[in-house]
Amino acid sequence: MTKLHPTLAYHLSASLGWKQLRPLQEQTLRRLGADSDALLVAPTAGGKTEAALFPVLTAMEDQGWTGLSVLYVCPLKALLNNLEPRIRQYADWLGRTIGVWHGDVSANRRQAILRRPPDILLTTPESLESILISTGVDHRRLMADVRAVIVDEVHAFAKDDRGWHLVCVLERIAHLAGRPVQRIGLSATVGDPSGLVSWLQGATERPAEVIAPPAEAGGAPETELDRVGTLANAAKVIASLHRGQKRLVFCDSRRTVEELGEALRGLGVTVFLSHASLSADERRRAEEAFAESGDCVIVSTSTLELGIDVGDLDRVVQINAPWTVSSFLQRLGRTGRRPGKVRNCLFLTLTEEDLLLAAGLLHLWSTGHVEPALPPPDPRHIVAQQLMALALQEGAIGDVDWADWWNGHRLFRPGDAGPVLAHLLSAGYLSRDGHRLFIGAKAEEDFGRRHFMDLMASFTAPPEFTVLRAGKEIGRCDPMVLTRAVHGPRLVLLAGRSWQVDWIDWKRRRCHVVPVTGTGGVARWSTSSSFGISFELARAVRDVVLGQDPPVGLTHRASAALAAARAELGEVAHPDRTMAVRSGDEVLWWTWAGTRVNATLKASLGALADPSARPDDLYIRLRGDLDAKTWSEAAGSVTHLVGPEVDPQAVRGLKFSAALPPGLATATLAARLADLPNAQRVLDEPRSFQHGRPRPRSLLGGPGDTTRL
Repeated sequence: MTKLHPTLAYHLSASLGWKQLRPLQEQTLRRLGADSDALLVAPTAGGKTEAALFPVLTAMEDQGWTGLSVLYVCPLKALLNNLEPRIRQYADWLGRTIGVWHGDVSANRRQAILRRPPDILLTTPESLESILISTGVDHRRLMADVRAVIVDEVHAFAKDDRGWHLVCVLERIAHLAGRPVQRIGLSATVGDPSGLVSWLQGATERPAEVIAPPAEAGGAPETELDRVGTLANAAKVIASLHRGQKRLVFCDSRRTVEELGEALRGLGVTVFLSHASLSADERRRAEEAFAESGDCVIVSTSTLELGIDVGDLDRVVQINAPWTVSSFLQRLGRTGRRPGKVRNCLFLTLTEEDLLLAAGLLHLWSTGHVEPALPPPDPRHIVAQQLMALALQEGAIGDVDWADWWNGHRLFRPGDAGPVLAHLLSAGYLSRDGHRLFIGAKAEEDFGRRHFMDLMASFTAPPEFTVLRAGKEIGRCDPMVLTRAVHGPRLVLLAGRSWQVDWIDWKRRRCHVVPVTGTGGVARWSTSSSFGISFELARAVRDVVLGQDPPVGLTHRASAALAAARAELGEVAHPDRTMAVRSGDEVLWWTWAGTRVNATLKASLGALADPSARPDDLYIRLRGDLDAKTWSEAAGSVTHLVGPEVDPQAVRGLKFSAALPPGLATATLAARLADLPNAQRVLDEPRSFQHGRPRPRSLLGGPGDTTRL
């Protein structure tokens, strides 16, 4: 058991007026030992940051840690900036120092950190990578004293390759430190906390704890579901409801944020915007203004889903629905923080399809289901990136002992990483001189731009133009907004306002604008959809179609729209079986199984499936000549499941896939597109074949549908 350092205890009481610690903070002090790792689980504003910091700061003082001893890693630069004053206050009480290092931090501030390393460094995985491979940083000296890493919003990292990148970088830092580094993850509610902390631990075999005290008592959340038809109607509802209160509105795309923001401003609402394509200064101004205002609205993508503090909120509004229960819980947790207030969320859905998805999500939430936060399988492309990054970091690596840098992590066992290393050598990404391996000419050609900037991140940022007014950045826009044919002035919608394009610097990718009155600007960003509905969510939607109402308030409009959807889709849904339905020359197999399952089933059906049709989230189009007998016999003969076919163009979406043998790159993506266990579950279910009405219009779109993005 760790006793809170007396200086911290004094200031918490005398300076902040705390009467006691939160349950998570008390339990972490009691249960977290110096030789163990932990995952701290609590809703938004549950005191996770302090729960992790207090025992670490106490150990820092009690054991006399010196140098840079704690890394605090966040997924967002804005979250780091938001946390800095709070963490600095705690450190100051003990005479300790903190620093912040990310892409927006000036070179002068970075040099100051290198000259005098702080006790705690707030940073991102990409900045840690840049520190390790930079020729201007003595990474051995800087990382030699690291003893603990706190990973905030670890569930956000775990859902994609940034998580794998982070885990691999932490192994290299532990190797430099010459000791196991304590890992403490902070997470919202997830479906498999033990699996998440085990993944975060990487190669270590230290004991680990999941510390997740019961949620503090509070009233049942006030949740309501409505169907409003259009974004303009949504703006009218938001403008008229809850005047005098602070409202946070979540949208599923930057374009929707911009269009809703402009519509609200046109209705006289004080509105602020936050999304990834707004400049850091613009987002910070919006978040600070919102925190200080009363009667106002901030419209955001998922950027404000994480722990950025925007003050006390009264209401959360959701346009359409998030894709996961976990995301909904994060958003719901933004409200109800003040005594006497309850959590709340109003869903404003635009179409019947959006309504069904929201109803399914809320029904799934009511069952207690929360998705596990585990990373995608087989990150071979990240292994390739790590091998190249290590060669840059060290100048040269041994052809036998290279795997030691990851401390025995399973990704870097010779049998798994060996083929990747062999390809890097044969393709010229690495070069050999005796037993030493160096960065190769091919790596410099593909990733060497701007001091190997492309090698520092596991994701690829789409090309965007910087939009400036009088030399000051507003944000970034997609090139297609600047190249599409227009009649009259070219107008851009950004930061909730329309701007007229003055001139474009094509070489430097800059767009200079001037303000205009009125509306008419265009907001659009290209994106490849990685979304799709899960098996569990698809089945929850089927439950709704079969009559299950989510346990939330339904407006008259929502009830009427649900009744219409049930009348339209009821004949293709059954609680105990899947249904193949012929309508004219078309045969659809209604699996209600989700994106990845249907992609897996289509590939496994072979000639039974229509090769020209992509699988939908809820059904698969079969061969048009099938009848009940042939379908029953043929479907029953499918005994081996295979992964979905992979579009060669889609492989390029895996950053660093070019550094893999083509077969391994394809296999990596195929493993991520498949859901073999649930596909087998669908195959094992009873099936029926019947004739029906012409098929209902596509529900929720197929996996290639980007209308919501």
